[in-house]
Amino acid sequence: MKKKEIYLQDIKQGDKIASSFLVAEKNMAFSQKGSAYLNVRLKDKTGEIDGKVWDNAVDLDRIFKKGDIIFIEGRVLSYRNTLQISIVTIKPCAPEDVDPADFLPVSKIDTAAMFRDLTAYIDTLSSEPVRKLLAAFFHDDKTAELFRRAPAAKGFHHIYLGGLLEHTLSVVRLLDRAAEHYPHLNRDMLIAGGMLHDIGKIYEFSYDSLIEYSDEGRMIGHLVMGVEMINKKIEAIADFPPKTALELRHILLSHHGEFEYGSPKRPKTMEALVIHFMDDLDAKLNAFQSFVAADAANTDSEWTAYNRFFERYLYKGR
Repeated sequence: MKKKEIYLQDIKQGDKIASSFLVAEKNMAFSQKGSAYLNVRLKDKTGEIDGKVWDNAVDLDRIFKKGDIIFIEGRVLSYRNTLQISIVTIKPCAPEDVDPADFLPVSKIDTAAMFRDLTAYIDTLSSEPVRKLLAAFFHDDKTAELFRRAPAAKGFHHIYLGGLLEHTLSVVRLLDRAAEHYPHLNRDMLIAGGMLHDIGKIYEFSYDSLIEYSDEGRMIGHLVMGVEMINKKIEAIADFPPKTALELRHILLSHHGEFEYGSPKRPKTMEALVIHFMDDLDAKLNAFQSFVAADAANTDSEWTAYNRFFERYLYKGR
């Protein structure tokens, strides 16, 4: 496996580039004179950049596709105050020559440590059936591997490998604090619901190269997929309490909070309501931080550009 030559965060205008990148987008276009050229969006774990292929565009277009990792040679130019790469040559990369972790952003927190912290909550619960249910998920090697790697979303929050684990652990920690502050809440239900609320996302997304929706993710979605997964695990646990199973399924189906946000049900238990708010809080704070960080290079203002997700300008502070 070859070490990646340079990352996008380190390039500057005028640099000659000879390195590998992930193809996030590509399309053929034509100049006013009718000449074909190729637009590509190149990506690594540090960012994205546009690239242009002006010569031999038709021939080079045939040798790679969206989602491939390619080796390019070219030069960094500035167009309308934005860097782009004028690409001269393109070669496909063999899978054994690249490390996929070089091309997708990853959590800055150690995933092994996060997973240990998350699974440690299982033994703190009083309900043996609930402990068995959580162990059936998180002590399963395949599920654990997918959960440690999966992103939490494609376009809003925790959009990186390990993002699902980071988000879930943060939500569970918030729920544990809520259980201390509101002792009338069912802590077992809060912790179990928090750990499982997004479990369907390990199959909702594909994340071997680009982060994309899987077929099941587009057609069914993680809320229903998660309920199906829980039902299957519960069937294998003798005498699992029916009421507990019902409330857990309700938490998964209602954790988006409102119909317009994809919830087939709105929260109707206190635990479901708290999980919805903690999930929403953690997702929005992560998205806020990401948007502010992405605008950090703009030092002309303490405010970001207008953000369409939050429908407002965001204050970056000092």
